[in-house]
Amino acid sequence: MTLGILAALHDEIDGLIAAMRHDHARATVHRIGMRDYYVGELYGQRCVVVLARVGKVAAAATTVTLIREFGVDGIVFTGLAGGIGAGVQVGDLVIADRTVQHDMDARPLFPRHQVPLLGLEAFPTDPALTAALREAAQAFLMEDLPGAVPAAVRARFGVTAPNLHLGMIASGDQFIGAPTTVAELRARLPGLLAVEMEGAAVGQVCHEYGVPHAVMRTVSDRADDSAHVDFPAFLAEVASHYSEGVIRRLLAALK
Repeated sequence: MTLGILAALHDEIDGLIAAMRHDHARATVHRIGMRDYYVGELYGQRCVVVLARVGKVAAAATTVTLIREFGVDGIVFTGLAGGIGAGVQVGDLVIADRTVQHDMDARPLFPRHQVPLLGLEAFPTDPALTAALREAAQAFLMEDLPGAVPAAVRARFGVTAPNLHLGMIASGDQFIGAPTTVAELRARLPGLLAVEMEGAAVGQVCHEYGVPHAVMRTVSDRADDSAHVDFPAFLAEVASHYSEGVIRRLLAALK
């Protein structure tokens, strides 16, 4: 099995790339479409790791390349998200059971959120891969987090007892940061847990190619103007360790 792993920002995958180079000296780099695809073994599992960059188009283009050029058997997206659902707090992990494009609106030709000509509003993640990712995430939070992110760092960002959530994640090419926008999203997408900018694009491409996929997000803020997070610091000191730790456990389970 070859697993494709992608993220939107450097710190979300830098640790994984460093581990791949350490574990497998013959890891190769393929430059395609202004992206570097790292191919080799990561924690004993054949992987292709790549920085997708930010936004749905970037994520979709990278996902197509992973499938067509490298023949991956499954895809995992990891990164940051804004919390939307009740009880979703900074430092929590959200794993998608489905993704939707919150900014897809082709009315009156098609219903809101429905991707034209596909007849789908939401793209389910793969049950088996998602279950494995969920187990890895739960184990990381319960067993690895204290060693991965020091207590003083967690306290600085207000991360106390992080939880794991499973449910809907919505993607759109915009940063959500206003309470009125959050309220409107909650009203038209009941059950929404988090918002980001790539997951649903990965979901659509994987649906069209029949490739299993899973999406995990670390909550960096509450997606409203009450957020006062130093995003670069949170990404480097917290979220990057979440991504590396959970993916490490996932790959060990998939061997």
